[in-house]
Amino acid sequence: MRRRDRAGPAGSASARERIGVISGDGAYHTRGVYAASASRQAAMIVPPRRTGRPWKARMAGAGERNETVRAIKRLGRRLWKRWSGYHRRSLAEEAMSRLKRLGERLSAREPAYQVAEVQIRCAILNTFTVLGMPDTVPCA
Repeated sequence: MRRRDRAGPAGSASARERIGVISGDGAYHTRGVYAASASRQAAMIVPPRRTGRPWKARMAGAGERNETVRAIKRLGRRLWKRWSGYHRRSLAEEAMSRLKRLGERLSAREPAYQVAEVQIRCAILNTFTVLGMPDTVPCA
């Protein structure tokens, strides 16, 4: 029997598991998430609460979070969402919503067949997207 390499415990980071950007809604606006993001050297795109105040600088991830609070105060929440790329999160959520409409659960039991089932669902979604995209033309 061959031994498989397993990932380390949660919170451990290796160079091959580096994360570029983490985005999420307000539920991810916690000290623990910011600390985990800082340990992985990932950028965080999470809106702070409307009543958010700057954190003490000695906390992990506080600098990035405080910069977000300052940017929202300068730009306003709506403009910050566009400027930071936060609005892209809703596109991912919409894609997952469409995928779930094809069924919440997988029918296959074997992992290889589960992968095939997900790939088929993605192919169906891609086909629907291509068929449903409007042709836009400029009007004079």
